Amino acid sequence: MADEKKLTVKLVRSAVASVKKDQTLTCRAMGLRRIGDTSVLPDNPSVRGMIFKVKHLVEVEEN
Repeated sequence: MADEKKLTVKLVRSAVASVKKDQTLTCRAMGLRRIGDTSVLPDNPSVRGMIFKVKHLVEVEEN
């Protein structure tokens, strides 16, 4: 499975202050806790859905 695509997700806005609780928990589930944190996640529909939910808080780069 060396051809498996990955996504690098970086938290660029706070997930605490003025967002819904489920969005905060989605960021936590992706391993993003503080602004500037990055996570490398597999490119699959589940992760894409999580990114879509918090797209206003994160930056995504395809690897």
